[in-house]
Order: sequence, then C-alpha cells, then structure tokens
Amino acid sequence: MDQFLAQIFAVIHQIPEGKVISYGEIAKLAGYPGYARHVGKALSNLPEGSKLPWHRVLNSQGKISLKGHDLDRQRAKLLAEGIECSEVGKVNLRKYKWQP
Repeated sequence: MDQFLAQIFAVIHQIPEGKVISYGEIAKLAGYPGYARHVGKALSNLPEGSKLPWHRVLNSQGKISLKGHDLDRQRAKLLAEGIECSEVGKVNLRKYKWQP
C-alpha cells in the first residue's frame, strides 16, 4: 500500500461510531489538502466487506455522494449507528461532524 492510502486509511479508521467527516477533511488531516477526490476514489476501490468505516465519510455538504443501491447501503449503515440521515442522504454536520 502506498503512503497516501496508508495515511488516508489511518485517518478514516479513527472516525468514531456516530460521527461523520468529509472527503476534503480526511485529505487535510492526512496531510494532503485538496485531494478530496482522491480520497473518494480510494474508498470506491475498497474490497467488499472492508472493516474500514467508509460509510462515515460524506461530501462537504454533508450528503452521501453515492447513488442508488450504494446510497441506500451507506444510509442504512449511518442509521444503524444512530446518525439521522434524510431519504436523499443528507446528514446534519453541526450535530454529527467529527472534530478530531
């Protein structure tokens, strides 16, 4: 695994249950400001059944960026952790944002 992925995954691994953070904030915390899309790409390549809490990462507006079944799957995981999430995948960042 390259250094970028290792640092990104290390930050994501720290997100506590019941909290969310944006792709851009993950990139910044990992030392790669401006690499939000790269974070999204890295998460999209995770193997099925990954233990990384990928579902706790949202876009900067606090919305799930996925569509269809994948949106439903991420929304279900967030709801299971007690995170209120609208039908379209919007989360209240003031209430649920992780502040490391």
